[in-house]
Amino acid sequence: MTQVTTSVNRTARGRNASRAAGAAAGAVLALLLGGCGGGGESADEGKAKTRPAAPPASASASADPAAGEKSQVLRAYDGYWAELVKAYAKADTKGTELKKYTELDALSRAQLDVGRMKDAGTVHRGKPGHKVGDPELALEKDIPTATLTDCLDISGWTPVRDGKVLPFPEDQEPRYLTTVVAEKWEDRWLITKVTPHGDRAC
Repeated sequence: MTQVTTSVNRTARGRNASRAAGAAAGAVLALLLGGCGGGGESADEGKAKTRPAAPPASASASADPAAGEKSQVLRAYDGYWAELVKAYAKADTKGTELKKYTELDALSRAQLDVGRMKDAGTVHRGKPGHKVGDPELALEKDIPTATLTDCLDISGWTPVRDGKVLPFPEDQEPRYLTTVVAEKWEDRWLITKVTPHGDRAC
Protein backbone atom coordinates (compact mmCIF):
# COMPACT_ATOMS: atom_id res chain seq x y z
CA MET A 1 0.00 0.00 0.00
CA THR A 2 2.85 2.30 0.80
CA GLN A 3 4.49 1.64 -2.57
CA VAL A 4 1.27 2.45 -4.42
CA THR A 5 0.87 5.76 -2.55
CA THR A 6 4.46 6.74 -3.25
CA SER A 7 4.04 5.94 -6.94
CA VAL A 8 0.88 8.07 -7.07
CA ASN A 9 2.63 10.98 -5.34
CA ARG A 10 5.52 10.79 -7.78
CA THR A 11 3.11 10.75 -10.70
CA ALA A 12 1.26 13.80 -9.33
CA ARG A 13 4.52 15.66 -8.76
CA GLY A 14 5.57 14.87 -12.34
CA ARG A 15 2.32 16.22 -13.73
CA ASN A 16 2.59 19.39 -11.63
CA ALA A 17 6.17 19.90 -12.83
CA SER A 18 5.07 19.51 -16.45
CA ARG A 19 2.24 21.99 -15.94
CA ALA A 20 4.63 24.47 -14.33
CA ALA A 21 7.08 24.13 -17.20
CA GLY A 22 4.26 24.60 -19.71
CA ALA A 23 3.04 27.71 -17.90
CA ALA A 24 6.56 29.14 -17.84
CA ALA A 25 6.98 28.50 -21.57
CA GLY A 26 3.62 30.15 -22.22
CA ALA A 27 4.69 33.21 -20.24
CA VAL A 28 7.93 33.54 -22.26
CA LEU A 29 5.99 33.21 -25.53
CA ALA A 30 3.54 35.90 -24.39
CA LEU A 31 6.44 38.30 -23.67
CA LEU A 32 7.96 37.67 -27.10
CA LEU A 33 4.66 38.27 -28.89
CA GLY A 34 3.79 41.27 -26.74
CA GLY A 35 7.02 43.11 -27.57
CA CYS A 36 7.43 46.04 -25.24
CA GLY A 37 3.95 45.76 -23.82
CA GLY A 38 3.97 45.29 -20.06
CA GLY A 39 1.82 45.70 -17.02
CA GLY A 40 -0.57 42.89 -17.95
CA GLU A 41 -1.22 44.13 -21.51
CA SER A 42 -2.20 41.60 -24.10
CA ALA A 43 -0.32 41.27 -27.41
CA ASP A 44 -3.17 43.00 -29.26
CA GLU A 45 -3.16 45.92 -26.82
CA GLY A 46 0.59 46.37 -27.28
CA LYS A 47 0.20 46.38 -31.04
CA ALA A 48 -2.64 48.87 -30.88
CA LYS A 49 -0.45 51.35 -28.99
CA THR A 50 2.38 51.16 -31.55
CA ARG A 51 0.16 51.29 -34.66
CA PRO A 52 0.32 54.77 -36.34
CA ALA A 53 -2.91 56.70 -36.37
CA ALA A 54 -4.72 56.79 -39.72
CA PRO A 55 -5.30 60.23 -41.30
CA PRO A 56 -8.80 61.68 -41.01
CA ALA A 57 -11.14 60.34 -43.66
CA SER A 58 -12.00 63.83 -44.88
CA ALA A 59 -8.32 64.68 -45.49
CA SER A 60 -7.74 61.51 -47.51
CA ALA A 61 -10.87 62.06 -49.58
CA SER A 62 -10.04 65.69 -50.40
CA ALA A 63 -6.42 65.04 -51.43
CA ASP A 64 -5.80 65.15 -55.19
CA PRO A 65 -4.00 61.91 -56.13
CA ALA A 66 -2.50 63.68 -59.16
CA ALA A 67 -1.38 66.78 -57.26
CA GLY A 68 2.28 65.78 -57.42
CA GLU A 69 2.20 65.30 -61.20
CA LYS A 70 0.41 68.64 -61.71
CA SER A 71 3.00 70.39 -59.57
CA GLN A 72 5.79 68.93 -61.72
CA VAL A 73 4.05 70.09 -64.92
CA LEU A 74 3.75 73.64 -63.57
CA ARG A 75 7.40 73.64 -62.48
CA ALA A 76 8.43 72.59 -65.99
CA TYR A 77 6.32 75.40 -67.46
CA ASP A 78 7.82 77.95 -65.07
CA GLY A 79 11.30 76.71 -65.97
CA TYR A 80 10.52 76.96 -69.67
CA TRP A 81 9.49 80.59 -69.35
CA ALA A 82 12.39 81.53 -67.10
CA GLU A 83 14.85 80.23 -69.71
CA LEU A 84 12.90 81.68 -72.66
CA VAL A 85 13.00 85.15 -71.09
CA LYS A 86 16.79 84.78 -70.74
CA ALA A 87 17.08 83.78 -74.41
CA TYR A 88 14.89 86.68 -75.59
CA ALA A 89 16.89 89.15 -73.49
CA LYS A 90 20.03 88.44 -75.54
CA ALA A 91 18.56 86.93 -78.74
CA ASP A 92 20.51 83.74 -78.10
CA THR A 93 19.69 80.35 -76.54
CA LYS A 94 23.33 79.72 -75.60
CA GLY A 95 23.86 79.79 -71.85
CA THR A 96 20.21 78.91 -71.17
CA GLU A 97 18.65 75.64 -70.01
CA LEU A 98 15.78 75.56 -72.48
CA LYS A 99 16.54 71.93 -73.33
CA LYS A 100 16.09 71.01 -69.67
CA TYR A 101 12.41 72.01 -69.81
CA THR A 102 11.52 71.89 -73.51
CA GLU A 103 11.43 69.47 -76.42
CA LEU A 104 9.95 68.91 -79.88
CA ASP A 105 7.83 71.72 -81.34
CA ALA A 106 8.17 74.04 -78.32
CA LEU A 107 11.96 73.91 -78.45
CA SER A 108 12.08 74.33 -82.24
CA ARG A 109 9.72 77.31 -82.04
CA ALA A 110 11.80 79.00 -79.34
CA GLN A 111 15.02 78.47 -81.31
CA LEU A 112 13.41 79.79 -84.50
CA ASP A 113 12.00 82.90 -82.80
CA VAL A 114 15.31 83.70 -81.12
CA GLY A 115 17.13 83.24 -84.44
CA ARG A 116 14.78 85.70 -86.15
CA MET A 117 15.28 88.21 -83.34
CA LYS A 118 19.04 87.91 -83.71
CA ASP A 119 18.80 88.52 -87.46
CA ALA A 120 16.56 91.56 -86.86
CA GLY A 121 18.77 92.95 -84.10
CA THR A 122 16.00 92.92 -81.51
CA VAL A 123 15.80 91.73 -77.92
CA HIS A 124 13.07 91.75 -75.28
CA ARG A 125 13.19 93.63 -72.00
CA GLY A 126 11.15 92.89 -68.90
CA LYS A 127 9.14 89.71 -68.57
CA PRO A 128 5.59 88.50 -69.27
CA GLY A 129 2.86 87.85 -66.74
CA HIS A 130 0.96 84.59 -66.44
CA LYS A 131 -2.38 83.34 -65.24
CA VAL A 132 -2.13 79.57 -65.60
CA GLY A 133 -5.02 77.15 -65.27
CA ASP A 134 -4.95 73.77 -63.55
CA PRO A 135 -3.29 71.16 -65.80
CA GLU A 136 -5.47 68.41 -67.25
CA LEU A 137 -3.64 65.09 -67.13
CA ALA A 138 -3.86 61.98 -69.31
CA LEU A 139 -1.62 59.62 -67.34
CA GLU A 140 -3.00 56.43 -68.88
CA LYS A 141 -1.32 57.06 -72.25
CA ASP A 142 1.91 55.33 -73.28
CA ILE A 143 3.47 58.79 -73.02
CA PRO A 144 1.53 60.67 -70.30
CA THR A 145 0.43 64.15 -71.36
CA ALA A 146 -0.80 67.31 -69.70
CA THR A 147 -2.59 70.29 -71.21
CA LEU A 148 -3.01 73.71 -69.68
CA THR A 149 -3.99 77.22 -70.64
CA ASP A 150 -2.19 80.43 -69.82
CA CYS A 151 -3.50 83.99 -70.04
CA LEU A 152 -0.20 85.49 -71.20
CA ASP A 153 0.35 89.18 -70.48
CA ILE A 154 3.13 90.65 -72.68
CA SER A 155 2.47 94.31 -71.81
CA GLY A 156 5.59 94.34 -69.60
CA TRP A 157 7.73 92.33 -72.01
CA THR A 158 8.68 94.69 -74.79
CA PRO A 159 10.77 94.34 -77.97
CA VAL A 160 13.76 96.68 -78.22
CA ARG A 161 16.09 97.58 -81.11
CA ASP A 162 19.09 99.86 -80.76
CA GLY A 163 17.88 100.84 -77.32
CA LYS A 164 14.45 101.94 -78.57
CA VAL A 165 11.19 100.25 -77.58
CA LEU A 166 9.28 98.96 -80.60
CA PRO A 167 5.48 99.28 -80.62
CA PHE A 168 3.32 96.19 -80.74
CA PRO A 169 1.24 95.63 -83.88
CA GLU A 170 -2.15 97.33 -83.66
CA ASP A 171 -4.00 94.00 -83.81
CA GLN A 172 -1.85 92.45 -81.07
CA GLU A 173 -3.71 91.83 -77.83
CA PRO A 174 -1.53 92.61 -74.77
CA ARG A 175 -3.13 89.66 -72.93
CA TYR A 176 -4.02 86.60 -74.94
CA LEU A 177 -4.71 82.91 -74.51
CA THR A 178 -1.91 80.38 -74.91
CA THR A 179 -2.42 76.62 -74.91
CA VAL A 180 0.36 74.33 -73.74
CA VAL A 181 1.08 70.62 -74.04
CA ALA A 182 3.58 68.78 -71.84
CA GLU A 183 4.74 65.18 -72.02
CA LYS A 184 6.31 62.98 -69.37
CA TRP A 185 9.53 61.46 -70.64
CA GLU A 186 10.76 58.84 -68.19
CA ASP A 187 10.66 60.65 -64.83
CA ARG A 188 10.32 64.29 -65.92
CA TRP A 189 7.81 66.54 -67.63
CA LEU A 190 8.83 68.54 -70.71
CA ILE A 191 6.96 71.30 -72.52
CA THR A 192 6.49 70.01 -76.06
CA LYS A 193 4.06 72.44 -77.67
CA VAL A 194 3.12 76.07 -76.99
CA THR A 195 0.43 77.63 -79.18
CA PRO A 196 -0.24 81.37 -78.79
CA HIS A 197 -3.67 82.70 -79.79
CA GLY A 198 -2.83 86.37 -80.28
CA ASP A 199 -6.37 87.20 -81.38
CA ARG A 200 -8.04 85.69 -78.29
CA ALA A 201 -7.94 88.21 -75.49
CA CYS A 202 -8.22 86.95 -71.91
